[in-house]
Amino acid sequence: MDNLLRQLVRGKALLFIVVLGLGGCFQVGCHNTLISSPSPFIKSFINSSWAQRYGEAPGENTVTFIWSAIVSVFALGGLLGSISVRWVTNLLGRKRAMIWNNAINVVGLGIMIISKPAKSFEMILISRFFFGFTSGLGGNLHVIYLGEISPKKIRGMVTLTVATFKAVGKLTGQFAGLSEILGQEDWWNILLCVPAFFSIIQMVTLPFFPEAPRYLLIEKGNTEQCKKGLQCLWGPGDYKLEIEEMLLEQASLGGEHSKTLMELLRDQSIRWQLLCIFVINGAIQFSGISVVGVFSFSIFQEAGIPVEKIRYVTLGVGVSEILTNITCGLLIDRVGRRVLLWAGFGSMAVIMALITVSLELKDYSVWTPYSTIALIFLFVICFGGGPSGVVPLFNHEIFVQSYRSAAFVFIGIMTWAGFTVLGFIFPFLLAALKSFSFMLFSCVCLAASLYIFFTLPETKGKTPLEISEEFRNIRICGSSTDDKCLETRL
Repeated sequence: MDNLLRQLVRGKALLFIVVLGLGGCFQVGCHNTLISSPSPFIKSFINSSWAQRYGEAPGENTVTFIWSAIVSVFALGGLLGSISVRWVTNLLGRKRAMIWNNAINVVGLGIMIISKPAKSFEMILISRFFFGFTSGLGGNLHVIYLGEISPKKIRGMVTLTVATFKAVGKLTGQFAGLSEILGQEDWWNILLCVPAFFSIIQMVTLPFFPEAPRYLLIEKGNTEQCKKGLQCLWGPGDYKLEIEEMLLEQASLGGEHSKTLMELLRDQSIRWQLLCIFVINGAIQFSGISVVGVFSFSIFQEAGIPVEKIRYVTLGVGVSEILTNITCGLLIDRVGRRVLLWAGFGSMAVIMALITVSLELKDYSVWTPYSTIALIFLFVICFGGGPSGVVPLFNHEIFVQSYRSAAFVFIGIMTWAGFTVLGFIFPFLLAALKSFSFMLFSCVCLAASLYIFFTLPETKGKTPLEISEEFRNIRICGSSTDDKCLETRL
């Protein structure tokens, strides 16, 4: 730990990680949680603006539909932003792509601020779409940029700051949503712009930092600029070993181009990696964690928590996720990726089932609503200490360089498409099934835990080439006749 801290402060690396995080996954986390607090005010705004425009109040289903669209259009923008990451990075590089991404965020900020005096819920939809696009693009750029600026021996710990900044973003959204801060009816449009104000910080400061060294050498062939970038970030030194490693990787690619999404999907040699990220990332999306973030206000209301206390409860949830993300960073290279994943999903499955029971029994005892709070805290702790911290690193290390950007496009499509669907249907699901809607999330978590336990190989301490070989050797139930075979536990 002391050695890691010394490396971070020798150059500008620590400051750069903070600046990069503010325009990256911090945006995703903050947008996910701050939409919950002003939900009553936005619904009231929809009612009043509709009535003023059309001379009659909208129906309850109309308000629910528009509110669901405001939530889900963010994910639609995120989906398009994720899809564009390969094209944007090839055109602009990592650094300029992040700067232009922030500029789009500023446009969304302006539209959102104007929406209230203009009495236009359509402008909220447009602004949320822009915020979603920049979150989807910026989140992927954040992971790629971090992986390409980090020395090999501390790449895992540095990449884990992705999850930490996402958790810090969630906490910031919850804190800003307090009634004493911006969680008031007069300030909801400013509240929804909070992440964009932080992106301005990145837009102003990022030009003073270097482009990603690995990108400069491997893709642009500029060894001198690569060396200067390493010295700027990590302090004085010749960095011969790091540069030699990049040159070897450049040579091993043999001029091979970065794969497209279709080439990725057609390649039989990586079918197990694709299946694993499909199961794991899909399980995260439908585990219920997005619902806890976006609809926490409604969930705690359903549990019977007084409205004036709900915002303080969600603040505690955000703190617990940050602490468990940090703990995960300390454990991941000791315990391994696989154990943290299957144990995390398994625990989340049990807790979601218990949340269903506690919501059903809320009227039978005065303490039952508080047991729901405790269970949601435990759910977030299990998520932050397992899937949340492990998956960004796992997604990065199971693919070799030529497949990685296409893999992030695939992951982005899954993540944001799932968020779009879930964000749109959950208000109706909660209204129809009440507490039993959480049993669906419990089943998803249980299925993911069993799949990981029986199928996924451990990736700790292995290079991407070694990990790819492990995946190629997977066989179900010993069905292979090959000499070399990694059988699953099933």
